[in-house]
Amino acid sequence: MKIGKKEMNKHLYKAILQLRDEQECYEFFQDLCTVSELRSMEQRFEVASLLDDGMIYTEILEITGASSATISRVNRSLSYGTGAYEQLFRRIKQNP
Repeated sequence: MKIGKKEMNKHLYKAILQLRDEQECYEFFQDLCTVSELRSMEQRFEVASLLDDGMIYTEILEITGASSATISRVNRSLSYGTGAYEQLFRRIKQNP
């Protein structure tokens, strides 16, 4: 599978699947990412969750502080992406 123009490196994804709990996950991503990268990912995930819940752009912008460009990009991923967000949201709702 390709990500952009480069071949996907499966080692990272396999490593993530080895994390056992929320604390291990948190610590791993703290080591892997910069604070800015983590905040961006957290914000995009929150935006996706709010869009999935049916909120409108202006409400999401107010709640998250995300730019309209970020909200639009996340919305495109929800509408035309791989379906991973939806699958994950279903799982979260089944196992809160």
